[in-house]
Amino acid sequence: MKNLITILIALLIVSCSSEKQYDLIVKGHVKGLKKGTLYLQKVKDSTLVSVDSVIVNGDPTFELHSDLETPEVFYLHLNKTNSDDKKIAFFADKGITEIHTTLKDFVFDAEIKGSKQQEKLDEYKKVMSRFNDRSLELVKEEFEAKTNRDSIAIAENQKAYESLLKGKYLYTVNFAINNKDSEVAPYVALTEIYDAKIKWLDTINNALNPEIKSSKYGLMLDEFIKDRKSE
Repeated sequence: MKNLITILIALLIVSCSSEKQYDLIVKGHVKGLKKGTLYLQKVKDSTLVSVDSVIVNGDPTFELHSDLETPEVFYLHLNKTNSDDKKIAFFADKGITEIHTTLKDFVFDAEIKGSKQQEKLDEYKKVMSRFNDRSLELVKEEFEAKTNRDSIAIAENQKAYESLLKGKYLYTVNFAINNKDSEVAPYVALTEIYDAKIKWLDTINNALNPEIKSSKYGLMLDEFIKDRKSE
């Protein structure tokens, strides 16, 4: 009997130790979700791929896992029907990320708690929303000016748009430089101002600290700049 107990304990220890330890755990709750599938996704070789999934059937809580070599952006994707695809983007780092949202407004209602990179990205997006709101106002003003065939208003609107765009680019450059020790810096350069002047991208790239330069987005930014220079 003692030998049997010893064997069972040994098997239990081996079983527990053999369970895969994931770098990233994403868990949370989708209020109102009764049935559907949640996917944890990321971009790999320019393609969005699923790294884990969970079927929700009654219980709206979920937990997903992934390996993670360097902090990067993942997506929580809700596929409830073939025509109802929704994604929440978040910056993940090793450890636990919590996402709480609703079925009614899956993306807008998302509350994300986890990495320090996500906090920085939220800070950036908050300011960017002001630029985007003003951009929408200018689109409306341009439409009205063209409808009224007001050439002066059209010209003023164009100047205002160019000024707004320059302001957005300069803010992004300054934000990236001020956060040169965060993976968010090369990420916003690649996603928000990829078409900016090379000198601005170079300024960000040269400001990054060594650890960030060797991160996923740091390497991508460096390669992207080299490609643009070779064109």
